[in-house]
Formats: sequence, C-alpha cells, structure tokens
Amino acid sequence: MTINRISSNERLSGAVTYKDLVFLSGQVPGDAQDVAGQTREVLAKIDALLAEAGSDKDHLLNATIYLKDIAQGFAPMNTEWSAWLSPGMAPTRTTLQAELARPDVLVEISVIAVRQ
Repeated sequence: MTINRISSNERLSGAVTYKDLVFLSGQVPGDAQDVAGQTREVLAKIDALLAEAGSDKDHLLNATIYLKDIAQGFAPMNTEWSAWLSPGMAPTRTTLQAELARPDVLVEISVIAVRQ
C-alpha cells in the first residue's frame, strides 16, 4: 500500500493519494482579488492537482470550503462553485467561516476525490 505525496514541502503536501483516494490540502489564492476571483483561482488549482493525482472534479467525494466572511462571501463563492461543477456531480460539502492564513485570503477549499 503506497502513499503518494504530490507538490510537497517540509510542512505539507498539496495532494496525497492512497489506493484510489485523493486528498487535497486546503488551496488558497495567490492574488488579492474579490471572493469570486479568489474562488476561480482556487478551483483552477484544484483542477491542476486533481489531474496530477489522476482524478478530476467529476470524481469529488467531499469539499470543505472556508470563507473569511460567510455573510459577504457565500453568494459569490457559490456562483463560481456552481459554474465549475459538472451537472449532477456535486460532492458532499461543508461551508464555514474561519480566520484564514493571511488577511487577504477570503476563501480556502480542500477536497477529497477518487481516481478516475
């Protein structure tokens, strides 16, 4: 049983695979934008990591979404999330408000998927 680590550094891995499961660390944006822009950037990072791990968004099992301000960020994040998902392929999901790693980070998303 091999554990594969992808995009790793001394603190964390961007993704870890075990058997057919793919676990992604929380992805954050690199640029200071509004919630919609940050969500698009994070989803693009998720697409890239899932592809590197042998999966894609249609194989998501679970997503956890952290918003800096849920009252202001929920609607724009949901718009981008819904546009990104393929019809009928929504995973289980939890969305919550949290203090994030940097003051300019408005959204962070982590996912669990299976390989294709």
